[in-house]
Amino acid sequence: MWGLSLRVLLSILVVLGYLSCGYGGATSNFVRSEWPSVDIPLDDEVFAVPEGHNSPQQVHITQGDYDGKAVLISWVTMDEAGPSRVQYGTSRKYGFTAEGRVTNYTFYHYKSGYIHHCLVDGLQTYNSLSTLDHYMQSIAQAVLFVGDLSYADRYQYNDVGIRWDSWGRFVERSTAYQPWIWTAGNHEIEYMPWMGEVVPFKSYLHRYATPHAASQSSSPLWYAIRRASAHIIVLSSYSPFVKYTPQYMWLYEELQRVDRKKTPWLIVLMHVPMYNSNEAHFMEGESIRAVFESWFVQSKVDLVFAGHVHAYE
Repeated sequence: MWGLSLRVLLSILVVLGYLSCGYGGATSNFVRSEWPSVDIPLDDEVFAVPEGHNSPQQVHITQGDYDGKAVLISWVTMDEAGPSRVQYGTSRKYGFTAEGRVTNYTFYHYKSGYIHHCLVDGLQTYNSLSTLDHYMQSIAQAVLFVGDLSYADRYQYNDVGIRWDSWGRFVERSTAYQPWIWTAGNHEIEYMPWMGEVVPFKSYLHRYATPHAASQSSSPLWYAIRRASAHIIVLSSYSPFVKYTPQYMWLYEELQRVDRKKTPWLIVLMHVPMYNSNEAHFMEGESIRAVFESWFVQSKVDLVFAGHVHAYE
């Protein structure tokens, strides 16, 4: 049911070409919309709650281990916890069962639904979902997401959690079928002391699981995976990264584990770009550049994808 492909495709919401086949990416014109943009009404059909009592919603998947033979499947049930169970198989008989875990949280007076995370491992590397219509329409087999998910922090009080739910349903048409590799951005911090919310990344960490332990990371905010011909490293721009910190020590060790014979591509994801000529967020990445740039050069990192600045260069 839930196979993972080890053929990597670089896609940051824009489809690029297959690395292994050497297809070139497509360049298109981009015109930034007027600011501020207008919110989609919460009663729009794209945010619709699925019919049926306790129906799963906000389904999303990501790679579940270091080498791409497992998948983390997450979903939310609103009425009751129910079983955290996934049935899967190589045919529609679904002869295997995996048990997961369930969590929830409060944010101000908002109480989340029951958030399930289930690890399915021992999978084949070919993606059995490739026959679905949207796979036929798009060659993308994974999304490398460089942070700022729902922008729920632009809202106040209980609307923060409500926006997380609506965004989860909105992107489900992709996240339920294409593995999204998550990176945390500044809009996931949600430090709101006037509401009594002072734990950074509270909503994000409850909702979006990552396979950090598989790469010996001590935090879900930084981790690594190997996917097809790529070794992908995810860094946290908003966690300590100077000398002797956990992220610093982990990255040093992880770079030693890169095997170019197995994964000739080395890709880094981070939210804040190390270089930026735009006046927005100018020089914000200078500190992380000072710490890690020499490592990237020494390790011959092939690609670094970043977000934060709402302009391309």
